[in-house]
Amino acid sequence: MNEKFLTQAIEQAFDCVHKNKGGPFGAVIVQDGKVIGRGCNSVTSANDPTAHAEVMAIRDACRNLQTFHLPDAVIYTSCEPCPMCLSAIYWAGIKTVYYGSDREDADRIGFSDKFIYDELALPPEKRLVAMIQLDVPLAKDLMKAWEEKQDKIPY
Repeated sequence: MNEKFLTQAIEQAFDCVHKNKGGPFGAVIVQDGKVIGRGCNSVTSANDPTAHAEVMAIRDACRNLQTFHLPDAVIYTSCEPCPMCLSAIYWAGIKTVYYGSDREDADRIGFSDKFIYDELALPPEKRLVAMIQLDVPLAKDLMKAWEEKQDKIPY
């Protein structure tokens, strides 16, 4: 069964490559044996650097189920998720990822995530992207307002 869904993710990626939507990445999200979301890399066609296959599949599944949390779902992806997609998987509450190719395979064809993994391991002040915290009291007020909000929807 797992191979069937992983094959669907890979076929999704092939379709996107043939249609020039983006890179060679596809994903499907399954819950209770049924595909609830699909996505393929659409970075270049959507002019959106976050339009990776896993993110697009999560968006599709959440839209289809009218939820922002997918704890009972499994994601199948053509390649090991990049750091952004892995973070999205965590945020969605997905607990299992099946993948085909790994990060070394992606690196060999020009999709390297190593620099991001390396950057995340550094303290913020040593990263290539300048990370500068400004002391603006309103920022703390915002955090307090959320903490005290009685009708918030936690996630």
